Formats: sequence, structure tokens, C-alpha cells
Amino acid sequence: MIYLLAAIGALTIAVLMWRAFGAERVGVASRQPTVAPDDDPDFLRKLGEQKPKPGDEEGKS
Repeated sequence: MIYLLAAIGALTIAVLMWRAFGAERVGVASRQPTVAPDDDPDFLRKLGEQKPKPGDEEGKS
């Protein structure tokens, strides 16, 4: 009975280790890291377009 429990424990540890460290090498596509907003040129361009220009009279009547 002790050998059976030891075998089940070893198998469980092996499966957990494989899922934690081996799944990336087997074929799971790795995700590319996301770009922070302050490093994203499109975000910065859109932010500059949304910013009111000094000559614009937004909200003034």
C-alpha cells in the first residue's frame, strides 16, 4: 500500500512539474509581452490628437 501511494505521489509531482515547466516547449504558443502605454507609439499619437490645441476655445462661449 505504501508503494502505491508513493507511485501516485511521484506521478502527481511529475504531472505538475510538466505542466509548470514543460508545456511551453511542447507547443503552447508563447504570448508576446504587452507594450506599456507610454511605450506604444499609437497610444501616444492618439493622446496627442485628443489634447486641445492652445488656440482652440473648447467650452468657451
